[in-house]
Formats: sequence, C-alpha cells, structure tokens
Amino acid sequence: MNYFKGILTAGIVAASATFAQAQSLSLEGGGAASLTGIVPQTYAQFAAEQDITLQVVLGQTLTRSALKLAAGRIDMAVVPPNAYRAMTRGVGPYKDQAEQAIEMSQNVRALFAFPAGTFHAVTWADSGIEDWGDLAGKRVFIGPPAGAASNQIQTLIRLASGGLTVDNGDYEGVKAPWGAAQQSFQDGQFDVYIGSIAVGSQALNELSLQRDIRILGVSDELRASEEWAEFLVQQAQFESVVPAGSYSGQVNGDADLTTTASAMMMSVTADMDDDTAYTLTRAYWSNLDAMKNANALMRSIDASEPFAGMSATLHPGAVRYYQEEGIEIPADLMP
Repeated sequence: MNYFKGILTAGIVAASATFAQAQSLSLEGGGAASLTGIVPQTYAQFAAEQDITLQVVLGQTLTRSALKLAAGRIDMAVVPPNAYRAMTRGVGPYKDQAEQAIEMSQNVRALFAFPAGTFHAVTWADSGIEDWGDLAGKRVFIGPPAGAASNQIQTLIRLASGGLTVDNGDYEGVKAPWGAAQQSFQDGQFDVYIGSIAVGSQALNELSLQRDIRILGVSDELRASEEWAEFLVQQAQFESVVPAGSYSGQVNGDADLTTTASAMMMSVTADMDDDTAYTLTRAYWSNLDAMKNANALMRSIDASEPFAGMSATLHPGAVRYYQEEGIEIPADLMP
C-alpha cells in the first residue's frame, strides 16, 4: 500500500500559523478503548480551558497519522516511537518512498510521552488455550495492517511462546483495524484477540460477562531474561500489569498478570508556534491528576517519566515548559 497517496499529491505543507490561528487544531489518535484514544479525548477537554480546541479523530492507523503530521496535513498526532524511527530511516511502512519519508520526518516534534493501552491476549475460557504455546495452529489477531503494533505483538508472541512465528506458519496472524477487532473476536473470526486496551476497560469487562475469558500473561522466567530486556528497549515497551480482579468473567483473574504496553508520543509539527506548543504541554501536565480523576483508565500514566520511549526531538515550546519546571531533558531530545 502507498501510504503517500493523497498526502504527497497535496504537497508537503508546513503547518506554520500564528498563535491565534493555531487555536483550533486537528489531532489524530488510535482506538477508543486504548490510551491512544482515551488520552487525546480527555486531554482535549483541558486544552479547551486554554482556548485551544482540539478536533480529535480516533480509530486511526498511527503510522499513517505520523505521515500526515510530517506532511503538515494535520496539526497533532499520537505517534509510536518506532514508527517515527522507521520514518527517519525510510524503512518499514515508509520504504517505498524512503527519501521523501526521511525528509518529511524533520517536520515532527514531540510534546510528551505516555503509555498506550496494555496488550491483553484474550481468549475464551473454553477454547483450550491456556498458555502462549497453545497459539500454535490458531488464528490470532495481531494488530492493524500498517501499524507498528503488529511487529510488537508478533515479537511478544515469539518470546512468550518459545518461538512461534507467523513467517514459519506456526499460527495464522489476522490483521484488522483496532476498532473492529473485539467484535470480530466475538463473531469467531479468530481464536485469540491481542488488543491494546486500557486496563479495566468496560468494553472488555462486558465481553467477559457475556462469556468467560482467559488473559495470557508472561512468565517470571521470561521477564528475567536478557532477550526480554532488549525487547522492551528496542520495541519501546513498558512492563504493564493487569491486576487480579480487573474483569468479572476472567477465569484466571485471581492473580496479577504481567504483559506490556507501548510507549507513545504526543507529536506536533516543527513549525507549530512556540507559545502554542508550550501551552499544550503545560495543559497536559498541569491537569494530569484531574484527567486521571475524570477517566480512571488513565491512572497507569506515570508523571515521573515524561520522555519514556520518546524518539523525536522536543518542540522548543515544550522545552521551555520542562525547563521552567526544572525537569531534566535528555540531550538527544533537545531540538
């Protein structure tokens, strides 16, 4: 698929605007059940208090949103750090137009980082699937067609199962948009649904009440391995816990389960007005506790890690905020 279709034809448009003009901004996010969607929606309510209207569009494939941002077609986007790295190198989903992708990547800056939804590997309790090795020969949802999450999920499966891969035909990987995945799982289109979901999701809880589910966690042995540590760093992942009792119909819900969550960046164009970028950064951090109170699914966000997993350099307006707050900025993130 040509991810530049409809983007390059309009030209590489700089998103330059005065502060006054930037008060209505377009922002693309991911699935509504994931923090990639929950954060933009909740954040928009507090940005509005600063007279900045965020026009949020959810359910997007974030590798495409990153490209649209780089081309100046939108003002803001939730961007996976690995997708941005791929853009700067002209590889992965951007390989067909590598030189253009590399050039366009220079128009992306970051404001802050946050964890995306936690990967929940969900199967029906009566499916016979009780461990990652049982995925052999099964149909498994592995993320959207063009998303960076698909590679992360496949690596997670390989490590947790002891070597199962799609390429070797060990299981059938099914790709589909995030928004359609849970319903497709309910309809029996795949055996295991690995979704990027906020812990405690009401939608998943309602699913578990309709029919008992099992959620797969990773072993302590794997977590202690060097390969696991490398996976977390290379794939911009965090360890994340699904606490015991999170879902009413979870048959193995009597113990905490460890899995992972992906890092995400709230990103803007390099040409965004410094005052706007400053105000947007301040609006997020100064209201984070209020946002957590407004939406309990955001409580996993750790304010002590504002740059975790970040791969794009910071916008100068964001730098100004962190410096005012006395927050040390890693040298490689300075513009």
